[in-house]
Amino acid sequence: MKRSKFSTLFALHLMLMLYSMSEICSKKAAGESFLSVRFCLYYGTVILLLGVYAIGWQQVIKRIPLTTAFANKAVTVVWGLVWGALFFREAVTPGKLLGAVLVIAGVILFERADGEAAESETDHG
Repeated sequence: MKRSKFSTLFALHLMLMLYSMSEICSKKAAGESFLSVRFCLYYGTVILLLGVYAIGWQQVIKRIPLTTAFANKAVTVVWGLVWGALFFREAVTPGKLLGAVLVIAGVILFERADGEAAESETDHG
């Protein structure tokens, strides 16, 4: 994998982690009284995180195919599992772990197939 593509995918995964962190704030806000100071702070953080994510997403999709970006977006499920366990003490069951492994395997398979297709186009182009 070219260094620039690796850097772009790394940036994409940082953006996806940031995106998933907005869900932490959203869930925390749901536990607060409507329009309380804490509620407003949590939702303000959600808006900030989503704004930064949106700008980062636009920069990433300039550099890689949209199909690749969307295929990688599935890793937010894995981040949700991590955040649920860390912040909300949610159980990590074998079924959830299996699902996370399947998501990661799917992203890797898609990336490998996408890379092979790009190489094939380069060879024939």
